[in-house]
Amino acid sequence: MNDNLILAIKAAIFAGKEILEIYKSEDFEIKLKSDDSPLTLADQKAHNVIVDILSETNIPILSEEGKDISYDERQKWDCYWLVDPLDGTKEFIKRNGEFTVNIALIKENTPVLGVIYVPVTKDLYFSDEGIGALKAINVDSETDLNNLIQFSFKLPFFTETEKFTVVGSRSHMNKETEEFIDDLKNQHGELEFISKGSSLKICMVAEGIANIYPRFAPTMEWDTAAGHAIATGAGCSVTQIDKKTPVVYNKENLLNPWFIIVR
Repeated sequence: MNDNLILAIKAAIFAGKEILEIYKSEDFEIKLKSDDSPLTLADQKAHNVIVDILSETNIPILSEEGKDISYDERQKWDCYWLVDPLDGTKEFIKRNGEFTVNIALIKENTPVLGVIYVPVTKDLYFSDEGIGALKAINVDSETDLNNLIQFSFKLPFFTETEKFTVVGSRSHMNKETEEFIDDLKNQHGELEFISKGSSLKICMVAEGIANIYPRFAPTMEWDTAAGHAIATGAGCSVTQIDKKTPVVYNKENLLNPWFIIVR
């Protein structure tokens, strides 16, 4: 594995450790961000750990918890880290375990490296150019990262589902998504719908557990970049809803378009 991937995995694991300490405590110190979404002490501590570790690379960092960098500055970046220190803050507050640490490396507006770490289960998804997408289990701060590939599964691990399976957000179901799923029913007959939090939805398509993830509700670039790299590394397509226009990054407005990820 290259040095950038090892550092990104290390950053995700140590951020996950910080998150778990707070997750197991009684005091989340919940606040509200400017858009009224919850911000916890865990977000902030994870951000600090990740920035400290990734700073060794001398590559610029754009993080959800440190996003106030002007487009005038960002547009000069050919390569940068894009980070969501705690994706699924609402799931974290609900204590359902469905939250992740997301770290991506963006080159020329495209994710080329992605790391998603699940602190509660210690599952690790990662992807880089040349190795494809992989999953490792029971990964923690004691794991020998240099030999991690030897103990990882190549994605997709599951190559066939019994029913055509759609994965989606439990908190962002809307009319457009329901209509899209109805169209899929007409094409495939009976299908299965799975609700999941955070970027785990993208991981499910990358693993082969789900066939498709339609997202017709707002997401930000840091929500999807790591999953985007992992999905494409596993052979999935990541496009806007016309199924051909790519999803790109480092736009002036960091809001993603609606998108579809397909196995």
